[in-house]
Amino acid sequence: MNFLIAGAGFAGAVVARELADAGHTVHVIDRRPHIAGNAYDEYDSHGVLIHRYGPHIFHTNGARIAEYLSRFTEWRPYEHRVLGVVDGKTYPFPINRDTLNQLYGLDLDEAAAAAFFERVREPRDPVATSEDVVLNSVGRDLYEKFFLNYTRKQWGMDPAQLKAGVAARIPVRTNTDDRYFTDSFQAMPAEGYTRMFERMLDHPSISVELAVEFDEVRARGGYDHIIYTGPIDAFYGYRFGRLPYRSLRFEHEFLPGVAQYQAVGTVNYPNDHAFTRITEFKHLTGQQHEGTSLVREYPEADGDPYYPVPSNDNEALFKRYESLAKDEANVTFVGRLAQYRYYNMDQVVGAALAAARQLIG
Repeated sequence: MNFLIAGAGFAGAVVARELADAGHTVHVIDRRPHIAGNAYDEYDSHGVLIHRYGPHIFHTNGARIAEYLSRFTEWRPYEHRVLGVVDGKTYPFPINRDTLNQLYGLDLDEAAAAAFFERVREPRDPVATSEDVVLNSVGRDLYEKFFLNYTRKQWGMDPAQLKAGVAARIPVRTNTDDRYFTDSFQAMPAEGYTRMFERMLDHPSISVELAVEFDEVRARGGYDHIIYTGPIDAFYGYRFGRLPYRSLRFEHEFLPGVAQYQAVGTVNYPNDHAFTRITEFKHLTGQQHEGTSLVREYPEADGDPYYPVPSNDNEALFKRYESLAKDEANVTFVGRLAQYRYYNMDQVVGAALAAARQLIG
């Protein structure tokens, strides 16, 4: 069969490779002038490897997914650490026992930290929103210091308006584990994400066309099946109205002669500035360079879609589009935008492998 795949990010590239390995012909397109989607990385004009669309930290508990991607890359072990700035001081984030001890001048052990959370939490039943999740876990003061304003900046909404799953992604710990993720596999592609995608798409049955619009290529015809990884509402011409997506503006900066700008890969600014966080890429890549490159992230309502906005109203609107998609005989929808899901990278790979298996039969 002859497949058209719209989108050269994780979803599109994984499906493309699986179909090509199964003997099919695949044409991959992307409206951007590069492959790898939002995971695209490149060397900036100063020779520092940066992530053009903000930090992408690979982590998974899925051994099958790590093994699959290992066909296309070697790995550099990396455990991401984040600090949150509150009243001008930095604290470990997600909140752990050290956060409590440093913030409140305490000396809690693990049992005492658990008792502290139990004492300050505001029980919520049911736990329906992100506000419920955080208050139910850590109480009002920590909620206001670390979560409330960050959420307002990131999503343009109060935590009370967002589904519980958004905040549930961020753990709270009674130990001193300061890793942002605790997945069994945490690593970065040794030569970068773009190189990994180049290898994934390097197959005689895969052709790639960049800086082109989906409607233009689709109109040419000649394809037996389409795999679509873009916004599902755009596919249907916004028939029921636009699904809200949160966008980002990235402000990149190179600091000459500065070997290290901050102590960890990412520092969150929940209460200060218009940006949410600063990431220093050399922490992520391990690159040695006399200068350093940073990115500040400014959430915005308009622009390229990055995050589906998880609310009940938006989910109901998505379900209307999903009902149309289920009736498509020759189109498969996969990925964060097409499935309107706040997927991590490994979850996108898993969804793509599942979609490919179904197509291959």
